[in-house]
Amino acid sequence: MPERSIRIRLWITAALLSAATILLHASNHPIRMAVRHPLREMPLSLGGWRGADIPLTAHILEAAGVDDYLNRSYVDGNGNAIEVYVGYYMNQRSGDLIHSPRNCLPAAGWESVRKSRLSVRLPGRPPMVVNDFRIAKGLFQDEVLYWYQGRGRAIADEYTAKLWMIADAMMRHRNDGSLVRIVVPIRDRESTARDLGVSFLRAFYPRLNEFIPD
Repeated sequence: MPERSIRIRLWITAALLSAATILLHASNHPIRMAVRHPLREMPLSLGGWRGADIPLTAHILEAAGVDDYLNRSYVDGNGNAIEVYVGYYMNQRSGDLIHSPRNCLPAAGWESVRKSRLSVRLPGRPPMVVNDFRIAKGLFQDEVLYWYQGRGRAIADEYTAKLWMIADAMMRHRNDGSLVRIVVPIRDRESTARDLGVSFLRAFYPRLNEFIPD
């Protein structure tokens, strides 16, 4: 049964990608939506967190195909550290689709230990659902929270994100979007790392909407 389920998911993914490619090429002059402000202008101080940029190499940027990005470490008053990455695409064409962490992390040598979803309550906003991963590489383990952000939606499931991209390409002539990923090293307990990631997300997410177009 597990192998059959995997095959079905692979076929669904292939069909979605094929449909997305056809529809994106068929859409007339899709709008290239730039970010509202460059992502590097995201505040370095966020609710008790202090940040420092981690520039990506030209090789990594070329492989990712992003139009704008944020790659930054943040530290809170107790010395707890997280890393946040936002990769933004103005126009997702064939070959320039958002790279899923499900593919990128194994390619970098990280193994998935646990996969789940997490509902996060936000002050004054509806709860949002994000992917909640625990990954390992040798002696190192990280807590990873990620989701897809764009065109007014925050979506955890990559298949749902692709379906919305197809619909928006047809109806709104837009296929811009971004991947948002928060990584927290697991020093002691996994729950502690998750709580840190959620704490940062609550400070970060309201400001993210100032940069990513609805």
